[in-house]
Amino acid sequence: MPPAAEAVPAQGEHGTTTGERPETADEATGEQHGGSGSSGGPDVVGGLRGLLLRSRRGVRLRAAVSAAVLTCVVFCLGGLLAGSYPFGPTTRNIVDLGQQYLPYHAYWRTLLLGGADGDMFLNWTSGFGSNFLGDFGTYLSSPFDLAVVLFPADRIELALYAITVAKITAAGAAMAVLLLRLRRGPWPVAAVLGAAYALSGWTFNYGATVPMWLDGLLAFPLLCLVGEWARAGRRPVLGPLVVALAWTANFYTAYMATIGAAVVLVVRLLTADADGRRRLAGLLRAVRGVAVGIGLAAPLVVVVYMGTRVADPTPVVTFSAAGWVDVVARLLPGTSSVATPALYIGTPALALALTLPFNRAVAPRVRIAWTAAICLVTLSLQWEPTHLLWHAGASPNGIPYRQTFVLCGLLLIAAWLSTARGLPRMPALLGAAALLAVLVLATRGTPDIDRWTYPAFAFAAALGLSAAAAVLLARRYGIGARALPVVAVALLVVAQAGEAAISGARIEQRQLARVSWAPRLGPWHEDMARATEQKDAWPRHRTDPGEVPGGNDVLLVGGQGADYYSSLTAEVYTSTLASLGFGYYAKGRHPVSLDNPVTDAIFSIGTRMHSSPTAPVRTDTLPEAEITSTDTAVPPLVTVRPGVRLADRDVRFGDSAFANQELLLGATVYDVPGDLERTGEAKGAVTLTATCPVGSQVYFWAPEYRGSAALSGRQPVAFSGKLPAVQGAMQSLGAVPASGSVRIDLRPSAKPVLPRQPVGCLVRERLDSAVRQLTGTGATSVHVSGHTISAELPARSTGTAVIAAPRISGWMCAAGDAAPAPAERYLGMLAVPLDGKAAEARGADGRTTSIRCTFRPPGLRLGGAVGAAALLSLVAVAILHRRSRRPSGAAAE
Repeated sequence: MPPAAEAVPAQGEHGTTTGERPETADEATGEQHGGSGSSGGPDVVGGLRGLLLRSRRGVRLRAAVSAAVLTCVVFCLGGLLAGSYPFGPTTRNIVDLGQQYLPYHAYWRTLLLGGADGDMFLNWTSGFGSNFLGDFGTYLSSPFDLAVVLFPADRIELALYAITVAKITAAGAAMAVLLLRLRRGPWPVAAVLGAAYALSGWTFNYGATVPMWLDGLLAFPLLCLVGEWARAGRRPVLGPLVVALAWTANFYTAYMATIGAAVVLVVRLLTADADGRRRLAGLLRAVRGVAVGIGLAAPLVVVVYMGTRVADPTPVVTFSAAGWVDVVARLLPGTSSVATPALYIGTPALALALTLPFNRAVAPRVRIAWTAAICLVTLSLQWEPTHLLWHAGASPNGIPYRQTFVLCGLLLIAAWLSTARGLPRMPALLGAAALLAVLVLATRGTPDIDRWTYPAFAFAAALGLSAAAAVLLARRYGIGARALPVVAVALLVVAQAGEAAISGARIEQRQLARVSWAPRLGPWHEDMARATEQKDAWPRHRTDPGEVPGGNDVLLVGGQGADYYSSLTAEVYTSTLASLGFGYYAKGRHPVSLDNPVTDAIFSIGTRMHSSPTAPVRTDTLPEAEITSTDTAVPPLVTVRPGVRLADRDVRFGDSAFANQELLLGATVYDVPGDLERTGEAKGAVTLTATCPVGSQVYFWAPEYRGSAALSGRQPVAFSGKLPAVQGAMQSLGAVPASGSVRIDLRPSAKPVLPRQPVGCLVRERLDSAVRQLTGTGATSVHVSGHTISAELPARSTGTAVIAAPRISGWMCAAGDAAPAPAERYLGMLAVPLDGKAAEARGADGRTTSIRCTFRPPGLRLGGAVGAAALLSLVAVAILHRRSRRPSGAAAE
C-alpha cells in the first residue's frame, strides 16, 4: 500500500462526514454534462472525464484479472495438495457431486450434441420419463455449463472441474471489481480480497462439491453492482439483464444473493451524502430492476417452482442453531462441517475486517452501519424465522447454512472499506489483534478444528504481521517508500494464498473420509456404455443398465432405466415404484433400478444389463467389470387393458408389493405363502418357513429391513432398509427346491420390521402367459420423438391404453382425433381411456386405433407470460431512459 494512500483524514474521505466518495453528477444521476457551461468548457470536461473513466476501467480490469489468476492458482493448488482429480488419483465425487451433478453434466453434453432420447422438455433416459426442463433449471442452466461440449465424453469429470474453477474464478474477479466500485483504493489489495471471497470456507466446504451453488457466489457481487448502478441511475437495461442471468443460472442461491445485495444497498443508501428523495429514487430503481430481472427469468424459475410443488416431499426439518463457539471457530482455516456456517475468509482478510469498528479514519456512520449490518446478518443465520427467510421458507435437508457466502462477502467488504485508503492505524490493528486472540482461545477443542488449523493460522498471521510492519516502517520512517509497500502486498498474497490452499486441501481430505463417495469414471462406465448402446432397442423396449458405481447410472452410460436422482423427483414416481418393491435413497428422491421380471414386463424393460467389478472399488481407482445382459420378451411400451375403466376410483395399491405388481400387470403371477411361519424373533435371528411351487423364484421384500437374508443352502443377500432415508428393494433369494419347502434365515442388524407379506414365489409360466396376453392386445407400433409418444393400436381396442411411464404433471393425451386433454392416471401410470364415459368426455368415439401424448413442463406457459411482460417492461425502461438522456436542444428540434 503506497504511503501516499496512508494519509486519510480522520473525519472520512475527502473531508466528508460519511466517508463515502462524492460522486460526479453522471455517476449519481446518469445525467450528461454536455450542452451548457462556458465556451469550450464541455469539451475539456468531457475529455477529462473520459480519461478518468478509462483509467478507472483499467484499474478494475487489472484487479479483476489478478483476482481471477490468484483464485484459479490457489484453488488448483489446494486440489494438488489433496491429491485429488485432476491433479491426483483420488476421486472428488463425494455425495451428490458424483450421484447428481456429474451424471447430469454428462447427459447435458449428450443432449447438446444430439445423442439423447429426449429433448429440453422430457428426459426418456432416466425415471422412465422425467421433467428435464425442471432438472435443467435446477442443475444445468448456468452459461458455464455449456462448456461441457468442449470436452470429449470420457473427460466429463475434467469438464465439470473446469466449470467449477471457472465459476469460482469469475466470482473472485467480480468481487474485486465491486470493491473498487464501492471505494477507490490500491487494486492489488482489492484483487487479494476478491480472491479471498472466492476462496472462502463456503467455497471449499460447500460450493466446490455443489457446482450450481457457485452461480450464487458469482451473483452476489454482480447484484451488488446492479444496486450501485441503480443508486447512480445508470445502466437501467443491463441491470435487469444481470439479475435475470443470475436467477436463471441458479435461482436458489441467486435468491440468497439478492437478499445480501439488498443489505448492501440499504447500507450504501444510509451512508451516502444524499437527500431522502435521491435515496428513495435509487431504492425504487433497484426494486424495479430486480423485479424486471426476475420476471425475465420466470420461464425457467416458474417451471422449477412448479416442479418442487409435485416433488416427493422430504421429512420436515426443524432448524437447530449451532453453538456460538462452533460458529466463530469456522472463521479459522481448515475447519470443516456441514452443521456450522463456513465463515473462513483468510486470517489476514479477517484481521482487516475486524479493524473496521476501531478504525477512526473511517467515518462513524460508515463504521456503525457496516458493523451493524454484519452483526445482524450473523444473527440472522442463527434465528429460525430469518433462517427460513434465507431458505425461501423451508429449512433444507443437509447443509443448514447455505447462505453463508453472503456473510463472507460482507466481511470482505468491511476489510476493504477499512484498508482501501491505507493500512489502519495502530489502535485499530491492536483491536483486531485482540479479537483474533480471543477467537483462537475461545475455540480450542471445538470439533471442527483440524490439526492443520493452528499451524496455518500462525503461518498466515506471521506473514500478515510482517506485511503490516513493512507498511508501518514506510509510513513512519520513509524507509523503502516504494519497495516496502510492494513487499507488503507480496506478503499479503502469500499469506492469503498459502493458508487458503492448505484449508482447501484439508477440507477436501476430511470430506472424503467422512461422507459417502463415488469412484471416478473409468473402464466400468465406458464398457457399460458401449454394451448398452449395442443392446439399445428404444422405443421397441427399454434397456436398463442396472447399477454401476455412483448414481443416476443411465445418465452416464445410456439406456432407459428407473434410476433417477433429482430434487424434483415426482412424488407419483417415487410412491408408485415404492409400492411395486423398488428401493430408494435420499428420502425417496433417488429411486433405483429393480431386477425383477414382473416390473420389467410392466415397464417394458426387454434388456437388463448386469455388471460386477473384477477388483475392489477404491477412492483412487475404478476397476474393470464383467458385463452380461439378459434379453426377455416383454410387452410394448403401450398396452391395452380391456377390463380397466378409469371411472373405477377404488383401484389402488395395497400394502403388499407382490399384490401391487400383479394389479398393475393385470395377472396373478406370484404364489404368496399363506402358511408363513416366523421363529426365533426373541433371539434376534429370525427364520421364515413356508411352502411354494417347486422351481418358482423366491423373492423377499421388507422395505425397513436392514441385514441379510438367505434361502437355505444359498449365499446371504444384503438388505439396506432404513426408513425414511433408505427403502430396501425386493430381491431374489433363489429357486424353490424339489421339496417345495422354503426356509429363509434372517440376520438383522436391528430388531426386524417385516411387512404382512414379506415373501412371494414367482411362477414364471404365469408371467410368460401374462406377457403374451399384453403383447397380443398391445400397441402394434410405438413412436417416440422428443417429448411426444404415439402408438397405433389393434382394431376394436377397448378399455384403457396404459403407457409404461409415470403420470407426472404436464402430460396431455388424445385418443384418435379427439382434442388433447390432461392425461389420466392408472395406478401411477400414464393412461388414455379408449371407450366409456371417460373416453366420451375427452371426445373419443370408442373406435380409436391410435393415441398420442405430449409433455409440456408445468408452469412454462405462466412463466412465458410473465417473461414476456417483463421483456416489454424492459423495452419501455430502455426507451424512457434513452429519451431522458437526449439533450434538450435535440428534443426541441
